[in-house]
Amino acid sequence: MKEPAVRWINEADPSPESHEISIKSANEECTIYLVSDEDGDGEIAVERWVKRNYKALFEDELFGWYTDPSLWPPSLTYKMFKEWFEIECHSVLRDTVDGPIFDDEI
Repeated sequence: MKEPAVRWINEADPSPESHEISIKSANEECTIYLVSDEDGDGEIAVERWVKRNYKALFEDELFGWYTDPSLWPPSLTYKMFKEWFEIECHSVLRDTVDGPIFDDEI
């Protein structure tokens, strides 16, 4: 997450008694999105995938901070997405848990 996103988090916060979020704290737990081998095959492929999916990714990230879309910026553009978020691509994921994976928020 970059400075414009953190600024939005703090400015949109509907709870005046909340403490201010820093870039460091906003980036302590990043979301990981798994993509196909084809979509993750190099910088150009990743960029194409992000460009095709940026709006869903953007909305997912905003929802993680505030579930009320009225607090979100009115126009979610690809340019804004690139200004707000860092994209990292990692080609290896190791599952070290011996058991099924489940979503504990469901």
